[in-house]
Amino acid sequence: MKQAIKISVASLLLTLVLHTTCLLAQSGSTYQNPLRVTFGDPYVLQTNGKYYMYGTGGGAKNGFAAYSSADLVNWKDEGQVFFASNRHGWTDSTAAWDGAYWAPEVYEYKGKFYMFYSAQWKQNPNKELENFRIGVAVADSPTGPFIDLTNKPVFDPGYPIIDANVLFDKSGKIYLYYSRCCYKHSVESDVATWAKQQGWFDTIEESWVYGVELKPDFSGVIGEPVLQLRPPVKMDDKQADWESRSVTSKEVNRRWTEGSVIFKKGDTYYMMYSANYFGGKNYAVGYATSKSPLGPFTKAANNPVLQKNTEKGGVVTGTGHNSVTYSPDGKEMLCVYHARTLATGEERVVFIDRMKILNNGTLVVEGPTTTPQTVPGSK
Repeated sequence: MKQAIKISVASLLLTLVLHTTCLLAQSGSTYQNPLRVTFGDPYVLQTNGKYYMYGTGGGAKNGFAAYSSADLVNWKDEGQVFFASNRHGWTDSTAAWDGAYWAPEVYEYKGKFYMFYSAQWKQNPNKELENFRIGVAVADSPTGPFIDLTNKPVFDPGYPIIDANVLFDKSGKIYLYYSRCCYKHSVESDVATWAKQQGWFDTIEESWVYGVELKPDFSGVIGEPVLQLRPPVKMDDKQADWESRSVTSKEVNRRWTEGSVIFKKGDTYYMMYSANYFGGKNYAVGYATSKSPLGPFTKAANNPVLQKNTEKGGVVTGTGHNSVTYSPDGKEMLCVYHARTLATGEERVVFIDRMKILNNGTLVVEGPTTTPQTVPGSK
């Protein structure tokens, strides 16, 4: 019994030491990934000298939670800010994945805050397993409560869609980007042919990123969606290797192009995106560039720019679905993303690492890191 008590006390002391060390690291001149936020698909909004983070999970039930921070390092739990049961709710919380409340992004526009998000649509006459659509909710505050603008999705393209991202272009136009889901979207390619020859998978389903102009009041779209990005068709494509790892590792019969985030630097539009199975170790981030908000986009030669580091002795896997923000002084560009570590297991946690655009236009993410980093804006 004494031995058991000694072990328990020692274990408690070790936990306290580790907790105190983490708090010190997060409150001084340095911070350390992962942050103490358990989100998937993190998105950061900067407004009025403060940051707000939204994501998938985070303890929210049938909706979304938020965190706030003054420095991108220390985060306060603001609780649930969107509830599916709001008076205009259009989603089905009883559907697969508990309604699939995924990937919220919040934008400040004309004095209001608008949350674009993915969820299962309750209008489902064919009883599709994946009946995702994109909705938009509005609030007077970044901490809500967010209320759906209408009792239906923004629009219905006729297939399931997720991962909304919005560009408020300097031209005055507003663009919505999203991922057409893999569900029932079989695509012929060299990788699909190869996988069938191996006897692994009969078909390969793919998700593709589209863009479309939004109406100014977000009540619908203007024109037809335009294809922006898709997985490579040919095996000899330089992007085929890293974007096909979920298939070539015999993990699943799907190739993803999702989690897009677009921004403009100079006269170039950069679109970052995630590929491979979001629940696996090979989830990674690449980017493409264009001179127009609706493409055509050209994938970068230095892809992927963010991926697992376990093959180099690290502990991080599943890096993906990022957003982009800036340090409090506005001088540093930062990549906010989720990942897993050997310690967190299957739980997705938030990382923030520096990123930059080099003089030649190349995008670089300085991560994933798990060692102490200087606090953003303190360099």
